[in-house]
Amino acid sequence: MMRISVVQSSSQAVTLRVEGEVKGRWVAELGRACDEALSRDIRLDLDLAGVSFIDIEGMNLFRVLMDRQVVFTNPCPFIAEQLGVPK
Repeated sequence: MMRISVVQSSSQAVTLRVEGEVKGRWVAELGRACDEALSRDIRLDLDLAGVSFIDIEGMNLFRVLMDRQVVFTNPCPFIAEQLGVPK
């Protein structure tokens, strides 16, 4: 299971907190939430402190999001290593 919640939102940026496992059908759900924020042409930050697992489909989504300049914050060391982002 995965939960997405809006932590902070303004006319220039939104931060979404992602918790749980990014896998299966939840990958598409996270993709939709991110697309919605990015369609408003604002900065998107994903707080990954609560993410415990990312499957291959999730990793593909995160790579696409990286290309779209999405910022990942607070990943645990394991997730940071998978994503290739600073801890």
